[in-house]
Amino acid sequence: MSAECSSYLNADKVLVSGFICPRTGGDARAVYCCGFQDVKYCCDDPHSFFPYEHSYMWWLSVGALVGLSIAAVVLFAFIITVCVLCYLFISTKPRSKLDTGLSLQMAGKTSC
Repeated sequence: MSAECSSYLNADKVLVSGFICPRTGGDARAVYCCGFQDVKYCCDDPHSFFPYEHSYMWWLSVGALVGLSIAAVVLFAFIITVCVLCYLFISTKPRSKLDTGLSLQMAGKTSC
């Protein structure tokens, strides 16, 4: 069984001539033409989308976990800081009412 990959323009707009799968000197199991319009390759799975091993996905996951962990720590520190500042603001407010400078007097008695 073999498949033919037609010629295509790669990402640099260079014409890559067509080839037959499996390629000479390549994996004998790679009998399907896989890829996209700008990159084609022989593969052993007709539903394969990328010519890479799946191990790179693990590093992406580790990077995402590290990034999310850092973001969570920053968010937690921000929330703690806001709570501490609110507590300090509330606890340092004067407990007595402010003096307006006006004295209150009883109404009713006036001397003439």
